[in-house]
Parts: sequence; structure tokens; C-alpha cells
Amino acid sequence: MLRNLLQGACLVSILAVTLSGCESNSERVEVLSGPTMGSTYTIKYVYNATTPAADAVGVEVQSILDEVDRQMSTYRLDSDLARFNQSPANTCMPMPQPVLDLVQYGTELSQLSDGAFDLTLSPLLNIWGFGPQSRQKRVPSAEEIALAKAQTGYQHVRVEHGQLCKDADVYVELNSIAAGYTVDRISQRFTELNIASYMIEVTGELTAVGRKPDGSAWRIALEQPLTDEQRVIQRVLEIDGYGVNTSGDYRNYFEENGVRFSHTIDPQTGAPINHRLASVTVIDRSTLHADGLGTLLLVLGPERGLAFAEEHNIAAFFVMRDNDDQGFITQVSSEFSRIFPEGGNQ
Repeated sequence: MLRNLLQGACLVSILAVTLSGCESNSERVEVLSGPTMGSTYTIKYVYNATTPAADAVGVEVQSILDEVDRQMSTYRLDSDLARFNQSPANTCMPMPQPVLDLVQYGTELSQLSDGAFDLTLSPLLNIWGFGPQSRQKRVPSAEEIALAKAQTGYQHVRVEHGQLCKDADVYVELNSIAAGYTVDRISQRFTELNIASYMIEVTGELTAVGRKPDGSAWRIALEQPLTDEQRVIQRVLEIDGYGVNTSGDYRNYFEENGVRFSHTIDPQTGAPINHRLASVTVIDRSTLHADGLGTLLLVLGPERGLAFAEEHNIAAFFVMRDNDDQGFITQVSSEFSRIFPEGGNQ
């Protein structure tokens, strides 16, 4: 969620963790963190004599976060995207290039997946209790679902001559890809700032490049999708130059009459997904791509999701509930196995 939580210079907290020596020229890991998009971000980078100091890097990061908020937030009425959403049907409006690029990418995912991915699902999210205008999580009536579905449809939105256009009164949200885009933007800026080793995480989307001062790799753990405090690690991956997204149905959901309803909506049914796939992790050179593809594969489910990943050479790690619903089984795509051979990054 792109909340307007990015005001004020005091939101960036900066911690220095010295890993080797105390001299100003020694390499050390700097840590920056703060609130963003209704959640948080955490950045670690290796500081040395050729990189900017942490306070300067914090200013650069905050500038990018502020820009994304001004352009894409649906929680502030004055953002570029919010102004477009308030406009009537048959409107075309100039938009910043990042907004146009993300809408175009979302449209491509929609077309590739026959509509499994859709940036216009806000009315459905709202009636199920997961949207910004929701009051409570509940199961809506069939009539409510039909009405909300009639107010959605990626095909009603297009990019044309530097403008964002819609031929119906639809509402566009970029929440499913904005965080991945933000990670890539910060990563690009770090390259320009001569920061060669870092891990960037924004609301769970992350990328990592290079090595720590002791020569070790940045590593992430893939865990079983458990809802309690248990942490069961299934794989540990060394990430260098890849973006990572994990999408799941186990964090944001509600139960009614013993049935679980996930926040992930299937655009075809207008209802939460209902299959055995509990989570999917996507690895891609672009964190933006990993972000969007994670949502898409989660909607498709285990069988169609794996087939889609194989067809499009996507590195994906699937975690499915066992048939008896007492445990989990995993499956990986061929591209995932190629990048992370079993046993090579444990």
C-alpha cells in the first residue's frame, strides 16, 4: 500500500555497523531504514572511501520514495495516479513516465496471462475487505461481486502518446508492482553513486548485489508459509544481481465458517484464490518483473503457474499445501534449478 508516510527528514533512521576496524576508510555495512508504502524499507550497503556517507545516501533514498509517493500513491488525493482515478470515463491525462511504464508493464502481464493479472481490481478488493475503502473483511454477495467486476478490466486502460487513458470508470492501482519498481530505482541510483555492494528491501521486495566486507554473499531464506511465529527455512539462496519477490496467501486473509479467504483476488472469478498454492518466490534480474510475476503466478495456482513459468523461463519456487492440508510440498521451475542448483546455495 502506498500510504503518504514519507514526509519529514526524520523518518530515515541510520545505523552504522562496523565489521572491520574503526577507521573512516575501512569497509563497513551501513544500514538505513524507515517507513514507506504503509510498511517499511531496509537498506544495507558497504561503505568505503569511494562511496557517499550514510546521511547522503539516506537523502537520495528518501528522494526516490517521495517521488514514488507523489506519483503513484492512492492514499493521497493529490498524487498523479489519484487525480487520474478521480477523473471520469473517456479521460486521457498526462502522467509521469514511471506511471506510464508501470501501467504498460501491467498491461503486458495481463495480456500474457489472459487476465490473471489486473491493475484495476480495487472495487473487488474493497468489497472483500482488503482495499483502501474497506471497513471490514467479509464475504460479499454474488450481486456485489458482479457489480464490482463490472467496474474492473485492464482492457479499459491504455497508454497513448504520453498519456494515460481510460474508456470506462475504472480505478488503477500499482500496489502489486510499485515496490519492485522502487527497489530497481534505488539500485540504479546506487550504481550511479558508486555503491557496488548492497541489499535493498522495500515492503518485502528485495535485491542484492556484490559481497559484504568479509567476502560473504548476501543471503536470503525461503521459509514455509506459516501463520504463527514458527520459522521453518526451506532454502537459503545467495543473491547477487537478482531481484526477489515472495507472494503468498498466508499473511493477509480472514476466515468465515471455517473457510480461508486470501487478499489475492482472481480477476476471472472476482473472489479470492482457492487452490493449494500457498506461496511462490520469483527470482529475476528486475525486481519489478519479479514483483508482478509473483502475483500473476499466485493467481494462476500450482499447475497453471508452473506451466506459465516454464513457458516464459521464469525462475520460480512454489510452496503448496499437501493434499491432507497438514504440511507443504515444494516444486521449482527449470530456470530456478538452473540458477540455484539443489545443494549449491544451502
